[in-house]
Amino acid sequence: MATLQDYRNERLRKLETLRELGVDPYPARAERTHGCGEVVEKYDELAGQTVSVVGRVVSLRSFGKLAFIKLRDASGEVQLYLQKDDVAELDAERGILGMKQLKLLDTGDFVQATGPMVTTQTGEKSVGVHELKLLTKALRPMPEKLENKEERLRRRYVDMNVNPEVRERFVRRSTFWQATRDYLNRHGFHEVNIPVLEHTTGGADANPFKTHMDALDQDFYLRISHELPLKRLIGAGFEKVYDLGPRFRNENYSDEHLPEHVAMEWYAAYWDWRQGMKFMEDMYKYVLKETFGTLQFKVRGFEVDMSGEWDVWDYAEVIKKHYGIDVYNTTIEEVAAKLKEHNLEVEKTDSIPRGIDKLWKNIRKDVAGPVWLVNTPKFISPLSKTSSENPQAVERFQPVILGSELGNGFSELNDPIDQLNRFVEQQNMRDAGDDEAMMLDIDFVEMLEYGMPPACGWGYSERVFWMFEGVSAREGVPFPQMRSEVDETTRAVYPGVRLD
Repeated sequence: MATLQDYRNERLRKLETLRELGVDPYPARAERTHGCGEVVEKYDELAGQTVSVVGRVVSLRSFGKLAFIKLRDASGEVQLYLQKDDVAELDAERGILGMKQLKLLDTGDFVQATGPMVTTQTGEKSVGVHELKLLTKALRPMPEKLENKEERLRRRYVDMNVNPEVRERFVRRSTFWQATRDYLNRHGFHEVNIPVLEHTTGGADANPFKTHMDALDQDFYLRISHELPLKRLIGAGFEKVYDLGPRFRNENYSDEHLPEHVAMEWYAAYWDWRQGMKFMEDMYKYVLKETFGTLQFKVRGFEVDMSGEWDVWDYAEVIKKHYGIDVYNTTIEEVAAKLKEHNLEVEKTDSIPRGIDKLWKNIRKDVAGPVWLVNTPKFISPLSKTSSENPQAVERFQPVILGSELGNGFSELNDPIDQLNRFVEQQNMRDAGDDEAMMLDIDFVEMLEYGMPPACGWGYSERVFWMFEGVSAREGVPFPQMRSEVDETTRAVYPGVRLD
């Protein structure tokens, strides 16, 4: 049975033959007039006209004086129809191959074909090739199937060729973020890119990645959130601002979480949480319709209709209903007892906020939504403004959809004294061993002392896309981080190369 090395050696032999003929197997220039899918779709208007198409060879059948090549690009596939009397002879200087050189082609190679649009005797719409140019010689054969999950994730470039629906997923992912930008830009927001490296990182409960900047000889953190720099911009005079880009949280992988992922946060001066909530209902509808073409979803065992009005749930009322706990008057012992009763993990570092959050997530996992969760207790949301209706709660709004929280919004805290006190409380938790508690950011407090207007803030990550796409986090990004490994096949292919 032929091995990868055997196939590669045969292709290397063909590569050497091409070079001996004077053909550049990796030219810089290609010419294309139409996409492969386009010439088929528009055949009626292109019939008889000369076109140039480019793409990857998917299959190749040669019968001496006649050959058929299936060619694929991002727009689709087309058949190349080659007859000996119509195809130009070898022109090495231009990279043109004749019929005699077809044996030097393999599946996976990239070629350029020029000729008129014709219909074959079997009725297939094809390019009747007059000139065939080699664009790239592939040294490895593309597998016909790729189902091993580990291999798929490690070599996503192969996965997307063998399983085109995976590539289409990332087209939708791109549409998701473009629709997000379009909606915000249309409503007067400015995109301002903020630093990824921070002296102190905050805006979320998460363990940060740490690095060192040689130029300043100081440690920095990769941001866990966009929040604090964007709110500094509100203090600087921006009224509607957002950033979209990666954030980093040094936590375990799960079906809904990755240590690195893309997220967006916006902040609007002079808005409160109710204005933000209405804005986001409309934004969800726009972004999801643009991305998926529908607002009705059957995914992850849920059925959800995003086109209607959302339900609104009060945090304390939900916990009271399910567990009989008064979140504003409870003990860590009572919370731990309820966690054990419902077979939820109890850790030494658990506090009342973390324990109650676990209880809430046990409820959340069965909620189809869409639901707004509001009136979150203040001790769970240290950066949010206190509710004018309940001093123990904050003006926070979270969308609960498909068993998950798919975003987070607040009326932002702008009282510098209150903020400092909450930072100190968080720092004390951090000093006591809670690595996910927020750091004290005194510069942010000083910004608030100069004055920041009332504002609403919102953030969501690409988890929204993953959930509605119906895939895990790793399947939802093109190149997930994985443990670095070099397999034995690779070592055998490159015996003289140091790979450790």
